[in-house]
Amino acid sequence: MRKLLGIVLVGLALWLGAALLSENPLPAAQAGTFTSSTQCQECHPQVYAEWSESQHAQAWINEDVRAQAGELPSGDFANKDCVACHSPRPIFGTGLGKRVLPRSSRRSEGVDCLACHQIPADQGGGMAGTLSNKSAACNPQPRLELQRVEYCGVCHNQHKTVDQFVGSPADERGEDCLSCHMPFRQGDPNLGRIHSMHGGHSLDLVKTAVALRAERSGNNTVRVEVENVFGGHSFPTDERSRAADVFWRPAPTGADGPLLDAKGGNGWRHLDRMRSPYRNETDIPDTLLLRDETRILTIDNPDAAGPVQVALYYKLAPYYRDPETGEALATETVDTPDMDANLVHQVSVE
Repeated sequence: MRKLLGIVLVGLALWLGAALLSENPLPAAQAGTFTSSTQCQECHPQVYAEWSESQHAQAWINEDVRAQAGELPSGDFANKDCVACHSPRPIFGTGLGKRVLPRSSRRSEGVDCLACHQIPADQGGGMAGTLSNKSAACNPQPRLELQRVEYCGVCHNQHKTVDQFVGSPADERGEDCLSCHMPFRQGDPNLGRIHSMHGGHSLDLVKTAVALRAERSGNNTVRVEVENVFGGHSFPTDERSRAADVFWRPAPTGADGPLLDAKGGNGWRHLDRMRSPYRNETDIPDTLLLRDETRILTIDNPDAAGPVQVALYYKLAPYYRDPETGEALATETVDTPDMDANLVHQVSVE
């Protein structure tokens, strides 16, 4: 009897030791206790750091966003249509293909980790990812929905970006939103996707989306071409606040830089605008550069008889404003786009 009792006690000790040393699976309910993106940082420091610098993380606190969404003294968005996409509840909870719903807490985290990855308990709980790992604290589950353009579309198709993409050359090549906006680190799937999610705020990415060409076509005329070379969606897309403008000017002379005009500007003259207007701007046409489109413009002016410069500028707010008064300027009167727009491309014509 004593021998049998000893065997049982040793067995229990071995079982207890193994249980303590093993990585026991965590219940799905425990993963459901995640309430903030800050809880993801410990296990995913690189992803968290990338996200923290992204426009998703800044979606609620970005000053330009708050100004364009109509910030109230209370700190909320006056335009309630903007709230849901700038501080959404988890997409898996509201459903793929359905408009996201706004959350009432942690709005300063913007489009956070939980918005894209948290799975509700009635769907098994845990976090959506690429692999299943029962021993991980967040109980990740493989969900292919993360790769679908419709997943991004719950917010980004409010301005028809996904509609523009479907059937595009990029779509036909088998690419998706992640191909450009969340590529694999160093091109290696084993290293995961970059969570900086570069888009319209990345001038380097904007430069790859569009091409600018110009050549002389007559004594006083210059032919200008603006091409949407990416062919995935319109340029600029998604935000009606964004705009792109083509300017031209007689080439500056002298060693002191651009030749200033009588008004103190640097001589640029507006040629074309690419923008989708706000819903209330019923008198403004939609002039986005469509996917795969090449827009042909003509400069026909005696001042174009000599050397000419042509430039494409891109901005995140729709209107140029007087730097002193803040008043919106008519685009055709702007001669110094550098004041609040970014130069994308510039070409010279002899």
